[in-house]
Amino acid sequence: MQRLRELSRRVEAVYGEMADTFSSYQQASGLTCRSGCGECCTQTTIEATVLEMLPLALHLFDQGKAEQTLTQLEELPEVSGCFFYQRLSFDGKQGHCTVYQQRPSICRVFGAGGYRDKQQQKSLSVCKVIKNDKAERYQQQLIMLTEQPPPLMMHAKEQVSQLDYELGNKHYPINLAMRLALEKVMFSAYYTSFDHDIQIA
Repeated sequence: MQRLRELSRRVEAVYGEMADTFSSYQQASGLTCRSGCGECCTQTTIEATVLEMLPLALHLFDQGKAEQTLTQLEELPEVSGCFFYQRLSFDGKQGHCTVYQQRPSICRVFGAGGYRDKQQQKSLSVCKVIKNDKAERYQQQLIMLTEQPPPLMMHAKEQVSQLDYELGNKHYPINLAMRLALEKVMFSAYYTSFDHDIQIA
């Protein structure tokens, strides 16, 4: 269990750097999310690694909510949006994240960030809502790619994955990744407690 906690602290340290980097770029470029928008959170194609979900799994465990959350996740349809997104409109496009501080990498870099195209040149990825809302700023940033290059989303995710190959290598649908992270934390906690009981006996 101690190893998982140390690993989680290292992931959170990377998350802090990631948030500063992408938030600074998005603020400077003006490519920020619409207030209250959660359209991306409803997508069924969101993926994460078990490692990315580890800080949240430990947070829920420490709050005594791990088992309850795991049961709720197991009851979800196989294809669904993020379990932790709270819808505030009928179509689901308005809402908020209920675990914002522990959200995984994809949620921290999504919105506006960089990627390498087929020619390995930096290009700009912007969510369709921002692209429509701020079309002029988007065009300006495309022109300024060389002078003001966006931070690379893949580089940010690799900073996390390289912390632990086993947990950070494979991507799963986000709700499944959360289930696997919770199961790993609960399994580790059980055996830590079991070993402790044996030592006392």
